[in-house]
Amino acid sequence: MKKVSGWIKQVSIALMAGLTLSACNTSRVPDVSQPVTELRYQSTAGLVNLPELAKDLGYLDNIKLSYVGTVQGGPQDLLTLVAGDVDFASAFNGAVVKVIAAGLEVVPVVASYGCDHKQSAGFYVLENSPIRTAKDFIGKKVAMNTFGAHHDFVLRDWLEQNGLTPQEISEVEFIMLPPITSEQALRNGQIDVAVLTSITEQRALKNGGVRKIFADVDMYGEFTAGSYSMRKDFVEQHPEVAKSFVEGVAKAHHWLQTTPIEEVRARFDRIIAERGRNENHALIPYFKGYGVNEKGGVQKADDFAPWIQFMEKDQKLKPGQLNAETIFSNKFNPYADQKLQGL
Repeated sequence: MKKVSGWIKQVSIALMAGLTLSACNTSRVPDVSQPVTELRYQSTAGLVNLPELAKDLGYLDNIKLSYVGTVQGGPQDLLTLVAGDVDFASAFNGAVVKVIAAGLEVVPVVASYGCDHKQSAGFYVLENSPIRTAKDFIGKKVAMNTFGAHHDFVLRDWLEQNGLTPQEISEVEFIMLPPITSEQALRNGQIDVAVLTSITEQRALKNGGVRKIFADVDMYGEFTAGSYSMRKDFVEQHPEVAKSFVEGVAKAHHWLQTTPIEEVRARFDRIIAERGRNENHALIPYFKGYGVNEKGGVQKADDFAPWIQFMEKDQKLKPGQLNAETIFSNKFNPYADQKLQGL
């Protein structure tokens, strides 16, 4: 990953408030002494996540998946994890670092998504928009899926790299919208800039009339951006369940990385139809992948080191407080080299 300048200057109020509450309330964490036969989780409507794919492929042994609802973004998923309402969560690695820095014992166990030239986050305006430079963002509305996560960080970093002061950045209005509605909100003039990722980006480009200002992959190159995390106590008390989960997701990664995209889309279409959640299938034809190029979703220190360094620079962490070499775990990943085992 290329060097990134700057770090989010203000921690998301919602995220940190939630961390404080969650740290004091673990009443919903299940009794770890009891046998586990299912894993609770959240996901995004109209898509198939990696654990769901792993289950459909028969890679999760006898572990069942229990869907508890849709998720708006990684910080929300992490808060639900530490509150004990789900058993795994996917989030941007910068948000994972924040949670661990706050003293909450979660561990990233396998990559969940990344950025490459098939899967990236692009910041789009209408074709006739006057917005072309960072200065043009001042006073404008930018929609993203959630605050304090991937898109939030990328935009703030890009604005800083392109010369905006902290005061000027604070004058950019961040709006939270579900990704599936952002394109229409942009076309309706309700927002000035929309973050479009792989599927929503391809659909918007097909519809025409939009123009990209920049994308995260243009700034940083290809990188693993997020991970599935579990609570440390859960992993310690139920290592076989954690092992089944990680192995299954890792194999699902490899299947995605080696299977023709037409076959992938057909399977996703069937999975969505069979699970009966009254979902729209419109996004499936645009799916290209989850952007993880490491075989089997193996994690590495470079996936976390930049976010640790920036928190140290911003004095949110003491130097050496977190170690990028041990913050994650590849212990159960069958594709991991022993040198990359992490915890």
